[in-house]
Amino acid sequence: MSKQVVRPARTISGSLEVPGDKSISHRYAMLASLAEGPSEITHFSAAADCRSTLDCFSRMGMKFDLQGDRVRIEGAGIGGLRKPRRTLDAQNSGTTMRMLTGILAGQEFKSTLDGDASLRRRPMRRVMDPLAKMGARIEAREGGFAPLKIEGTRLSSINYTLPVASAQVKSAVLLAGMFADGVTSVTEPVRTRDHTELALAEFGARVEHEGRTIRIHGRPELKGRKLRVPGDLSSAVFFLAAAMVLPESSLVIHHVGLNPTRSSVLDVLGSMGARSASFRFAAKMES
Repeated sequence: MSKQVVRPARTISGSLEVPGDKSISHRYAMLASLAEGPSEITHFSAAADCRSTLDCFSRMGMKFDLQGDRVRIEGAGIGGLRKPRRTLDAQNSGTTMRMLTGILAGQEFKSTLDGDASLRRRPMRRVMDPLAKMGARIEAREGGFAPLKIEGTRLSSINYTLPVASAQVKSAVLLAGMFADGVTSVTEPVRTRDHTELALAEFGARVEHEGRTIRIHGRPELKGRKLRVPGDLSSAVFFLAAAMVLPESSLVIHHVGLNPTRSSVLDVLGSMGARSASFRFAAKMES
């Protein structure tokens, strides 16, 4: 057996592209499934969590074709999801379970949403409580744990103030707000990532901002889109940190998402002496 010698790097130089942002991939897949017409999403995350989202929607009638990092989704329309024949399995994806609960609460059928042993230990009460205020009928194990049994119904709009900042809870309420009459609003104690609001607006929903309050108008007409998922900044940070500690390094990372609600890590690196040439948020619709 031959020996291989690995020596420490002296510098890092070159360019690369990191995988697609998982959080944005989830949201694009969900809204594309509810849109009229086809959507094509490129640089889609290869994470198993995002595949869980696709599989859950496919059990409700959405059709998709995933080839590498490109997925084509035939949307079912805002009222076109069908009752699943089997339990919807979010596997290990908390994002899938919490956000999909908001969508399922407004359907005209009953469904069960479950996950693996790890996900069954994660609390869902903080999503269930605001949805219940909208009229949602959700049963869970004692303590608010999956599996969740959801009896879809016509929802009512609410004005909800988050007791604790959470982008996933905010997203669940906003997504449920699509199936409610009137205008649903969510007020945050502090600003959290706004991927859901941006994606909703991109697909055609009417979303409004006033300070830390976000409003969505019910029953939007979502339209299929061609979108590229920006690179995941969390993945890029490892390479940025490596370039920082090695003198004379020069690294270019292409197409990284620089949403201001998520890019504070760059400010931290900058305060430590890192220099960045130019940044641009890349989550734009392709022509």
